[in-house]
Amino acid sequence: MDYGICSLSVVPLRLEPSDRSEMVSQILYGELFKVLEIRKKWSRIRLDFDGYEGWLDNKQIHKISEDDFLIESSKKNILSKDFIDFVSNKQKQLISICIGSRVNSCDLVEHAFEGKSTTGIFSKKHLLDTALHYLNAPYLWGGKSPLGIDCSGFTQMVYKLNGYELLRDASQQASQGEPLSFIEECEPGDLAFFDNSEGVITHVGIMMEDNYIIHAHGKVRIDRIDHSGIYNQESRTHTHKLRVIKKII
Repeated sequence: MDYGICSLSVVPLRLEPSDRSEMVSQILYGELFKVLEIRKKWSRIRLDFDGYEGWLDNKQIHKISEDDFLIESSKKNILSKDFIDFVSNKQKQLISICIGSRVNSCDLVEHAFEGKSTTGIFSKKHLLDTALHYLNAPYLWGGKSPLGIDCSGFTQMVYKLNGYELLRDASQQASQGEPLSFIEECEPGDLAFFDNSEGVITHVGIMMEDNYIIHAHGKVRIDRIDHSGIYNQESRTHTHKLRVIKKII
């Protein structure tokens, strides 16, 4: 089996081996992965952090040895802290990276990082401070960066920056944590999940105080939430139907 690391700012992970295929997620700088299948132009990979799978353009793969992968995988994440920062290569050229990029392994790709970083596990109350940094970030299906992010990418990155692991998709995240019986039981930082008419969970957001929620819908925004779901004051309608609130930490 081959192994790799993302040596670019942020690259698309696609559903099928084609540039025209749906982007299901993104790989941020420094993320590690296993190569499951290799074709002429594309490879199917599995991300080390959350086990998410998809297709990656072979031109965007930087291969590493199994030993390096195992060593780096065992380390705690050290993540870039600023919204946009830079690493430099041997030629002193700058490569932009975004918040939440893994900068542990710069040596593997002969890069240098001198910016601000964060590591370790933070208290639950710190989640909302992190979430508010993404406010007004545009919605992007499959996105994980402040330049474009989807609902579950948003919750995953907020938790990741505070030292906690969430799965990638909203439906997967809904399998984690403990369900709460009433909205009054929730605390800031708990996750609220919403389903469609078929009962499939399609949306997630982070609970705030006083029945507010921060979530990615058009952009990362703050809305009211009640027992029915998310209420958009601008459109004066409920946009998402509440399924369950779960306590992850």
